[in-house]
Amino acid sequence: MTETRLRTYTHLSGYGIATLFLASLAIQNLRYGFYQLFYLAVSLTALTLAGLAYTALARRQQLRAPGHLFILATINAIILAALFSLKDTNISHWCLPAILLNLLILPLRQGTVLSLLSTGLLIGFLISRDPLPEAILVGFAAVILLSCGSLYIWQYDHMTQSAEDLAIIDPNTGAHNARFLDETLQKEISRSNVTGHPLSVATLALDYREQTLDLHGEDGLASFYREATQHLFGVIRAGDTLYTLGNGEFFLLFPYTPEEGVRVIAERVRRSFAEKEWPIVGRVTVSVGCTTRVAGDNLADTLRKRAAKALEDAHKRGHDNTWFSAGTPQQA
Repeated sequence: MTETRLRTYTHLSGYGIATLFLASLAIQNLRYGFYQLFYLAVSLTALTLAGLAYTALARRQQLRAPGHLFILATINAIILAALFSLKDTNISHWCLPAILLNLLILPLRQGTVLSLLSTGLLIGFLISRDPLPEAILVGFAAVILLSCGSLYIWQYDHMTQSAEDLAIIDPNTGAHNARFLDETLQKEISRSNVTGHPLSVATLALDYREQTLDLHGEDGLASFYREATQHLFGVIRAGDTLYTLGNGEFFLLFPYTPEEGVRVIAERVRRSFAEKEWPIVGRVTVSVGCTTRVAGDNLADTLRKRAAKALEDAHKRGHDNTWFSAGTPQQA
């Protein structure tokens, strides 16, 4: 299940439960003749129904739907306004579900700020109007609800981010994986196509991988890949990105980099590997194949294949080598 779909179901459930709760309050207050509270509950029910409708209409944009903040801010404002104007402290209990709904629907920062504001005004009202023990009891309940809700939402967001990182990060090297490469490369191609800025890529491979594997084993090779990843992070520039393809190959993405720039970077990377004494494996060399996007290169697979062909040509001309493969511009 995607994050957007999960958010949609959560928002629908939150607004749905709140609608049932408020509708039952409206019926009860109408039955006992509390007409002011009846109208208050009806107006709040209308807002939660509006939240349900908005969630259904904006179901594809739940991660950035701004209407939820307006709806929930209005709900909180109406409850607080009624609390001060009706002077009925029983309404103070209506604030508690609103606080929880804020945290359930809104992003953590917005939900926490809105709930803190409502809780502060609620506690101020209770202290000024109610006996201190009752004010402390309701205020403490609001603070506990806010704290537990915020902590739960923060933990959920943290776990979601961790899951996203696991999906796009290679656990052995710490570099982005091939799955994330296809998505990012296609976005960079689209941006290059729109802005006209150059885009270059390179594929890097360890020379004599099989011999290195025979000498140092899987653990030694895995250790080298981790060291190589950290080394590459230190060599490439800010804004460049690194991906691991497996089998000793890495892919480097260089936005805003023309042919001359990627040639220089590729040679610097190759030389930095050859000059370094690596733990466990000692001296190693790498070969690098690179290319630059030309007009008509609109698919990620096109650049990846051309970079792989450049790496193959580099190997044909001897190890510890770099090679640039030029694309052929296509007429629109």
